[in-house]
Amino acid sequence: MAHDTRERILDAALELFSQNGYAGTNIRELSASLGLVKSGIYKHFESKEEIWNTLLDRMIAYYGERFGSAEHLPPVPDSPEELVDMTMRLAELTIRDEKISMTRKVLSIEQFRDDRARALATKHFLTGLTVMFTHVFTGMMDKGLLRKDDPAMLAFAYTTPISALIHLCDREPEKTGQALAKIEAFSRHFIRTYGKDTCHE
Repeated sequence: MAHDTRERILDAALELFSQNGYAGTNIRELSASLGLVKSGIYKHFESKEEIWNTLLDRMIAYYGERFGSAEHLPPVPDSPEELVDMTMRLAELTIRDEKISMTRKVLSIEQFRDDRARALATKHFLTGLTVMFTHVFTGMMDKGLLRKDDPAMLAFAYTTPISALIHLCDREPEKTGQALAKIEAFSRHFIRTYGKDTCHE
């Protein structure tokens, strides 16, 4: 029961932080959203800062298990079509999974206040994606599915516009369908450009 309450507190904190930011959320509001008194929160967490850091720890693990990371690298596709499928699966996940979406919003807000949030925002929005897809493209080159090129630069070129479209969905959720269609079109354009059958050796 105590574990369930602790998880409920973290879920509520994520929702409020994603809406109001860390500074704009107080323990009284958090406890009220759960039907608790403030002392009910302090039975599980010593401070709002502890809630914040525990929440970040939980979301790092959640994101890594479901989306992938430098520590949880995805399998290398066995065909260009598998790259498209993997890209769309990851895009759908990161856009539609409420916890991942709220975490992205929290990091976007708090990256200017908190050093840890800033480092995580850089990792999740830029460097982590580059590492993941450098691994993917290196493997696809080794399998003869992509023409030889700098895999890190290809990963940067591939993930940057996709990341921009994902952030567009956060700002303008009504454009999610258009953004996903554009991500798929871009992935197929990438394959036409860098696929092995485009190489003239």
